[in-house]
This record gives sequence, structure tokens and C-alpha cells, in this order.
Amino acid sequence: DPSFFGSEWQKRWCVVSRGLFCYYANEKSKQPKGTFLIKGYSVRMAPHLRKDSKKESCFELTSQDRRSYEFTATNPAEARDWVDQISFLLKDLSSLTIPCEEEEEAEGEDEMYDDIDGLDSQNSGPQRRPIILPGSLGLKQPSEEKEEEEEDIYEVLPDEDLDLEEDESGAGQKRVDYASYYQGLWDCHGDQPDELSFQRGDLIRILSKEHNMYGWWVGELNSLIGIVPKEYLTTAFEVEER
Repeated sequence: DPSFFGSEWQKRWCVVSRGLFCYYANEKSKQPKGTFLIKGYSVRMAPHLRKDSKKESCFELTSQDRRSYEFTATNPAEARDWVDQISFLLKDLSSLTIPCEEEEEAEGEDEMYDDIDGLDSQNSGPQRRPIILPGSLGLKQPSEEKEEEEEDIYEVLPDEDLDLEEDESGAGQKRVDYASYYQGLWDCHGDQPDELSFQRGDLIRILSKEHNMYGWWVGELNSLIGIVPKEYLTTAFEVEER
């Protein structure tokens, strides 16, 4: 029954960026209503989610051991575009090859998708890389779930030398904490002021992993500090335990 399903769908502004799926109350919201890593999920069209005229515009992300996410786009073509783009990103995340970002850069302005009939699509969404899918979607929420405001997934840290420690000898000598250094697997271009850009092979000093659950760390490169996607990094040195 359409009226039954209609009460469960909520309009959300969604963005997929470097393996992180964020959904906001609207396009002007600065803090997401929810965030999750798409790695480990599968995506597909899901006409069984609704019984009304929107059923061919539905798609879902499912995982064996995590919550499922269900969406409605404006029309079937836009829903298939979401499925195709997310599938492409999932393949990149599961591969050790360098993602091809050039084709993504050639795309035009981002599109907004709306789950309400009669509303025109807009092209004012923020651009992100490497997979750009912002837009308003109908997000199906479990009836027992309460919406909670989530904390920002990053914060600005003071520019301190966190990787240097004094030797126990008290001589004032410093030693490098090699375990805090990671190397870039692929080129990464930050679109926001708080995102750190780096190239494949760059040596990045990780200052904090407190946002590990969201897939982001805080790193430093050439005296610049910003958040970096941990999926794009690998350990730079093998550190022997003493």
C-alpha cells in the first residue's frame, strides 16, 4: 500500500566520497545524519521495496553483518546511475590497482535526486572525488530507530611534533616514531579545506586515528594538516618490537 510505505520514507541529501556514504537532512546541512563505509556492501536495484509508481526507482545497499540501506531516486534511470557508480567505487575499494579518476573529473555538475514527484532536479550540489553522487533521496528508516545528531568526523589539531619522543637517557635527543608514518597508495585530491591532498608514494605522518570507525585519519604532509582516507594508505616502515 503506497500510504503505508510513504510514512517510512524520509528525504535525505546523500554524498558518496572515497568509500564514505553520508546522508544529511538537506543540502545545506553541515553535519550528517548518518555515515557509513560502503566497503563490504553490495548494491542493486530493489523494486520489491515499494508497491507504488516509485518501485522501479528503488535501490539498496546490503551487507551480511551490517544494517541495510534502502533508497528511492526520482526515476529508474537515476536509480540505475547510483547503482552503477557505487558498484564502480566498490570495485576500486576491493582492488589494489590505481582508480581511474580522469573520467570522473570530466563529468559535469552534480545532480540532485528527489523522491517527491513534481520537483525539478537541481545542479547546485558540492563536487567531491572520486565518485560524485550528491542528491536528495528517499531513505527508508526502521520504525524503531531514533535519529541522532552525530559528531563531526574530524577536528583541527594543533601543529605539534607528535612523532618525536625524548630518549630515557634525558640527553634531550629525539627519535622518530616510524610507526606513525604511512605511504599513499593512490593519488588523493582533497576538495574541502579540511582534506589533505597527496600523491601515490607520499610519506604522510598520521597524527590521530580517533575517527578510524568512519574511515578517516588525521595526517600531516609538508606542514599541512588534514583528514585522509585510511583506505588510500599503507604502512611505510616495518617496525620491530623491542
